[in-house]
Amino acid sequence: MPILFARLPATVLLAAALLLSGPGARAGRSCDTHALTPQTVARGLQLAERTLQALDASGAQVVVLARAGQDLSRFGVRYSHLGFAYRQPDATQPGGSVWRVLHKLNPCGSAEAALYRQGLGDFFLDDLWRFEAAWVVPTPEVQKPLLALLQGGGPGPLSLHHKPYSIVSYAWSPTYQQSNQWAIETLALAMEPSIGAPGEPVAARRQRAQAWLQFKGYAPAVLTIGALTRLGGRMTAANVAFDDHPNEKRFADRIETVTVDSVFAWMPRAGLGAAPVRLALP
Repeated sequence: MPILFARLPATVLLAAALLLSGPGARAGRSCDTHALTPQTVARGLQLAERTLQALDASGAQVVVLARAGQDLSRFGVRYSHLGFAYRQPDATQPGGSVWRVLHKLNPCGSAEAALYRQGLGDFFLDDLWRFEAAWVVPTPEVQKPLLALLQGGGPGPLSLHHKPYSIVSYAWSPTYQQSNQWAIETLALAMEPSIGAPGEPVAARRQRAQAWLQFKGYAPAVLTIGALTRLGGRMTAANVAFDDHPNEKRFADRIETVTVDSVFAWMPRAGLGAAPVRLALP
């Protein structure tokens, strides 16, 4: 899992950003392949730096971090994508620390996704819809096992990773898995390690994680997506599928999927984290 843009001088970050401005792995972002402008890169890195300062000041060891990569306002959704940002020792500075982001990304238009470890700079390095970050600081009781899972050298974060991807995967099905869905299922694993029993199929583990989420009161977002829109999406993009949704909900145009907004509403309600913090560039 590559780690990009940890703590580098701004000039180096800018040069690297310009080199990496072509199409790549994305989630919660627009799939347009136009080159980023220097102004867009600079604002993305500015947002990353301000987020870094805020996270350093928070005292947290791990947060659930979100970005606004595309306009989803027509669905009543503010943020498009989340991952786990966590602090780890900086090997280049004794006593220092750096922030990493572990999240799931989908190469644009493909039917599969992978996990990536990156720096904050890369997390915000794109033509974002809004230059705004948001995060939830989990409670200490959640941070401790979650940080151990994220930093561990074992299969922890991969235990519930399922490659087949749909951007609107049904929250309670193991057929596909979108980025936000992987994140909260992994949160469930951190809180209940027995979910990841070795030797069992990923689907069985994921179903236990989903049962834990239901027990804790998680409610997915309900998006209203009509039949023509569903048909158009399925025919033109490999990363859009609706066949995992129950017929009675799908034919009623009710698409239940995991969104950042629903996760941020759930964590404080379930006693798993504080109220969301928002940081926007002017």
